[in-house]
Amino acid sequence: MTLAFPFEALAHGVSAGDKGYIQETFGVRIMPFLYLGAKHMVTGYDHLLFLCGVIFYLYRLKDIAAYVTLFAIGHSTTLIVGVLAGVSVSPYLIDAIIGFSVVYKALDNVGAFPRWFGVQPNARAATFIFGLFHGFGLATKLLDFEMDPDGLVPNLLAFNVGVESGQMLALAGVLIAMSYWRRSPSFARRGFAANMLLLSAGLLLVGYQLTGYFTTRT
Repeated sequence: MTLAFPFEALAHGVSAGDKGYIQETFGVRIMPFLYLGAKHMVTGYDHLLFLCGVIFYLYRLKDIAAYVTLFAIGHSTTLIVGVLAGVSVSPYLIDAIIGFSVVYKALDNVGAFPRWFGVQPNARAATFIFGLFHGFGLATKLLDFEMDPDGLVPNLLAFNVGVESGQMLALAGVLIAMSYWRRSPSFARRGFAANMLLLSAGLLLVGYQLTGYFTTRT
């Protein structure tokens, strides 16, 4: 059990203090759940890695807004429906899929799919679909908290608004950094290498979560 604990902690991605607070909270608590949602997204490296991949080669704000909106609609839908319907999925498997979304986006950015398979996946559809899985990851975490039914809906909506706020805050920071890097000649030279790092991070996430899944089952 002690060997499995590190995997469990990282798979759920939530501190023991936050989990304890939610389990001891009763009634409507809008501001705390706003904070928890924002905190989870800002510190959610798996979500942020995927978003970095999504916007890596997007230069126009309207394109960035379109993709981010699709992602937000996807994860908001499954977050809310998953919690209200009590859909329970292994957090390790969901987080492994989230890691795979990072792998997919890195490969998409370097044009691997047309070369390997002769087809180009619809990037917008993929962003929305992976958004659904990211939302299930959030829902799985909240279900594990065993939230008080009294005030569940407003607290859940507050958490979702917090997630979106945290996402916009983190995205703003990424866009500022990317805008400076894109002005440098190194962006064209090292874009491929950066996506290979993104690919490696995604593969590590997949491997880590699958290891946690099989370790905790034994």
